[in-house]
Amino acid sequence: MRFALNHITTPNLALPDFFELARRLGMTEVEIRNDLPDVVGAWAAADVRTEAEKAGVTILSINALYPFNDWSGDLPERAIALADYAAACGAKALVMCPRNDGTEIASDRVIAALAAMKPILDERGLTGLVEPLGFPVSSLRTKREAIAAIEAAGGRETYRLVHDTFHHHLAGEAEFFPDWTGLVHISGVTDPGVAVADMLDDHRVLVDGSDRLGNLAQIRALLAAGFEGPYSFEPFATEVHDLAEPEPAVRDSMDHVSAGVAAEAGA
Repeated sequence: MRFALNHITTPNLALPDFFELARRLGMTEVEIRNDLPDVVGAWAAADVRTEAEKAGVTILSINALYPFNDWSGDLPERAIALADYAAACGAKALVMCPRNDGTEIASDRVIAALAAMKPILDERGLTGLVEPLGFPVSSLRTKREAIAAIEAAGGRETYRLVHDTFHHHLAGEAEFFPDWTGLVHISGVTDPGVAVADMLDDHRVLVDGSDRLGNLAQIRALLAAGFEGPYSFEPFATEVHDLAEPEPAVRDSMDHVSAGVAAEAGA
């Protein structure tokens, strides 16, 4: 398993401490954010690069450009600024999330947004990681829709997908697209009382034996299909964020996932 760590797992850790935690967990790949925590707003890009090089970690992505598929207002300006920052700090990609408030975005607008974003990414050597959100209010719920838009925009060489195990489950998707996948986000839901349609980011915890999202089955399917990229922990629940000792909790989740996948492989 090629594990990575998203900073939202431990948003209370300062950036250097977050990088050090990843290394203690045996990881060399991380994701930083522009929301929780807002590394982009708090750190100069050059300093982020310096800290990453010092810790020996690669920055997979910055989360996230939102809402990428509503290419209006100040979004083009924000997109350029975030891409500039990503290139300067050494990040390899930008995660791109669709509008998620019940607003419908027609497919031609999604295509136009991807076409407009393509040269911004290409000129800086960045990959656009399109992440469909499975919420009922999302304007782009499935990976198949995203792929169709990417192809229509001529973006096959620029874009890849984020397979998020939470959003895959919420959207009711059955298909896997390993050749299109650049990154996997993993988190679990263990609350037995919440219906799938009512699951929110606040329910997302570290993956354990009580997981309701089928993380192990999803990961097995991706591995069996040949996906060799990173699996990045991305829990949003405050109960995870508030852990006084996050390291053993993340390590336990790593062990659970690794053991579950290995057990199936050896069956």
